Amino acid sequence: MLKRSTRVRIQEILTRVSKGSDVSLEERIYIHQYASSNQNVSAWLRKASYLQRKKSNNNQTDELLNGLNLCSSDPHSTYNPEKDDLGEWFSGAPEWIRRS
Repeated sequence: MLKRSTRVRIQEILTRVSKGSDVSLEERIYIHQYASSNQNVSAWLRKASYLQRKKSNNNQTDELLNGLNLCSSDPHSTYNPEKDDLGEWFSGAPEWIRRS
């Protein structure tokens, strides 16, 4: 559970990330620490990164899919069973996924 002040700071930083504004290294480290231990922060970070990469669409279908947060945090992260080891593919996942 995040304290209100922590949540507000995280959301302020992620808003700047999503808009493509400047974010310091210290702020990125701060976000990463929370994202690795809190699935909500991890989802917020994925969405902010996705919004930064994606220009806003007026297409309602795209807006729905964006709102469902089905995007990947890495645009090139696809699992190929022919070449990739499933364990290695999940090695970059948040801690709560690796435990299950």
